Amino acid sequence: QSLSTVLPALQTSISDKDRGLLQELCFGTLRVLPQLEWCIQQLMAKPLTGKQRTLHYLLMVGLYQLLYTRIPAHAVLAETVEGAVALKRPQLKGLINGVLRQFQRQQEELLQRAANNDSRYLHPSWLLKRIQQAYPANWEQIVDANNQKPPMWLRVNRLHHTRDAYLQLLNDAGIAAETHSDYADALRLLAPCAVTDLPGFAEGWVTVQDASAQGCVDLLDPQDGEQILDLCAAPGGKTTHILEAAPKAHVMAVDIDEQRLARVKENLQRLRLHAEVKLGDGRTPQQWCGDKQFDRILLDAPCSATGVIRRHPDIKWLRRDRDIAELAALQAEILEAVWPHLKSGGMMVYPTWSILPDE
Repeated sequence: QSLSTVLPALQTSISDKDRGLLQELCFGTLRVLPQLEWCIQQLMAKPLTGKQRTLHYLLMVGLYQLLYTRIPAHAVLAETVEGAVALKRPQLKGLINGVLRQFQRQQEELLQRAANNDSRYLHPSWLLKRIQQAYPANWEQIVDANNQKPPMWLRVNRLHHTRDAYLQLLNDAGIAAETHSDYADALRLLAPCAVTDLPGFAEGWVTVQDASAQGCVDLLDPQDGEQILDLCAAPGGKTTHILEAAPKAHVMAVDIDEQRLARVKENLQRLRLHAEVKLGDGRTPQQWCGDKQFDRILLDAPCSATGVIRRHPDIKWLRRDRDIAELAALQAEILEAVWPHLKSGGMMVYPTWSILPDE
């Protein structure tokens, strides 16, 4: 399962401050996973296995904090050691403490050595090879971009405010942001913040959504009164954007994943918008829409998502090489099934979040 699926339920039971820290530790650790794994291999004579394996992941989180956060080292050591107690392995407190202190002593040497082996690319070998083959001149730039922390983009709800008016609200709240040159509703925060700090978030004034995703709806150009299908719609960012752009459009949002479809409903509710939400398989549209045709279709087909790794670093470890051909075949099957449901003269936008030519 992806972090985006797993984390929200865990974050409900902790404070806003800790919610952000939990996300940073989970996403950050997976962003630099090979580097952390390599360091642990150098620091330990033999790996933690079996029931002790959980402590291996605890060590990774500890190392990540020492390397990539401003948390004081003494606090990192103390909390990580206490983590062994929380995980019901108090007898391993000494081991955790020893490994982290050894890392502190050898950090400079270890990082120099790590910079000269394949772990420095922070990608699984199969994916690195595919990117190198597809982009022989630019693969290092792509890999480097994948390894960066993503910016935080907002989509201003034009039913409430213009982008410039909301930008002023952000400035008044002490949150620095800038506009996008191409997308009319997009603002990029110069530093990420908790959504609870965003003016009017609970009231539906704004949504967190990448600029590229906003561009899909700009291309779709929905109009009031039209019948519009958003297929593979979860978690609903583009569904709600369609309705903000064309509030009198009739939108059907369909997804095969019931759990993620609940997120569509939550987003619609927060933004006080209405769409016809349906559980359905894109390969069999007649089961959920009969012979109905649409003026516009947004088909966000399932893909490897190798183009949004910096936003979702767990993609590197959830995907396998064999997935690519299977996903490409699935995309083609959905596309062929949905074409008959587009009206003559209608518009289909087919975005893919993959950079691999097969898709």
